[in-house]
Amino acid sequence: MDVNNNQQSTVREKADAALKAGQAGHNKRQLVIWILALAIGAGLGWMGNSALNELFNFIAQVYTRLFQFIAVPTISLAVITTLAALGAQKNTGKIFGHAVTYTLLTTFAAALIAMGLYIWIAPGNLPASVIGAGASAVPQDLEQMTYYDHFLSVIPNNILAPFLSGNVLSVLIISAATGLALAFMKKTENREVLLKGIYGLQEVLFALIRALLWALPVGIMAYAAQLSSQIQAGVIIGALGKYVAVVLGGNFIQIFITIPLFLLARGLNPLKVFRQMSPALAVALFTKSSAGTLPVTLASAEENMKVNHSVSRFVLPICTTINMNGCAAFILTTSLFLMQNAGFHLSIGTMLVWVVIAVISAIGNAGVPMGCYFLTLSLMSSIGAPLGLMGVILPIYTIIDMIETAENVWSDSAVCAMTNHDLKDVLENDDRHVSGDAASVNA
Repeated sequence: MDVNNNQQSTVREKADAALKAGQAGHNKRQLVIWILALAIGAGLGWMGNSALNELFNFIAQVYTRLFQFIAVPTISLAVITTLAALGAQKNTGKIFGHAVTYTLLTTFAAALIAMGLYIWIAPGNLPASVIGAGASAVPQDLEQMTYYDHFLSVIPNNILAPFLSGNVLSVLIISAATGLALAFMKKTENREVLLKGIYGLQEVLFALIRALLWALPVGIMAYAAQLSSQIQAGVIIGALGKYVAVVLGGNFIQIFITIPLFLLARGLNPLKVFRQMSPALAVALFTKSSAGTLPVTLASAEENMKVNHSVSRFVLPICTTINMNGCAAFILTTSLFLMQNAGFHLSIGTMLVWVVIAVISAIGNAGVPMGCYFLTLSLMSSIGAPLGLMGVILPIYTIIDMIETAENVWSDSAVCAMTNHDLKDVLENDDRHVSGDAASVNA
């Protein structure tokens, strides 16, 4: 009997080793294909062929719409199913606590780095004529919007409206409430039928996500061509010099130094995590939406990084909504720049206060394209800062938004990896119970 068990164990070990080797080979081939698609797209976009550019713009819009189509229901179902399974268990609080702690630490680090760079690089004031010329580019209907209005718009008063408008924070509130209700309600037959349907819908979504990932090289080529043609046409320009250096410098320090240091401190290999999450980072860079990238982030975390589903499907949707490292740095830098041009005295104390404001504002921001820009505009309109500067920033915000979104998703990935690493033993002990509950629902 022992001999048979030993043989079965050996067979399982060999099978696992073969699967891991195959997965590693598949990931390498996939990465090579993405890099080729990126290079080919950039080359074709730089040619300046109008017919090709129109085709690539169409393909890029199709992919963006498909990711947006899947993103909102993915967030909703992931939160509902996770809370329904874990809501009544002690590990839910631990997962949430770790996710929020790492989110606050990384977001405050991003804002403080931006503040340090701002003091060191010291951007100067722009001429009044430049600010005045930029005023016409500011979206006029948003000038009167306050942060109070932004917060109030998050509270849902209609169950369908947040899903139709893509209001991620409202969707998260509705989904969390539904998931917790399912967790604490009596285990009736109706509850089991409802959960079984929700799990079925989630399986359909993940099948669609896998299909999108299979065809992702076409999307990457289109996004790269679109960006390349914009650069070639002079749409993206670096006219603000030192201000841009502060924003991008802060982003790059956070991406390549700060977040890797957090991972190393928890005993994780940053290069390995970066490679495993590269599909999500590539999509984030081009779509400029961390919420739209969530389906790919989830798939990369579970299939490449092998994160426990209890962690990935709970942490990543929450982090997509509240973990905005790049946004905090942008809000702080841009607010300081606008206030300086308005003649405000920027003492260290004032800057530190705005670090806190930037972090809180970033946490309340939705993970959608240009979300940070509109939120900063709302904040600055309430203190009388020169909003014409926002119009000057607008032409270069495309490249800033791309890098910020990739930074946000990279931070989400790191928070997920660190939470999974910290709670690995606890979750493995609890996995049988959770799997048993899910199996009874699907039976």
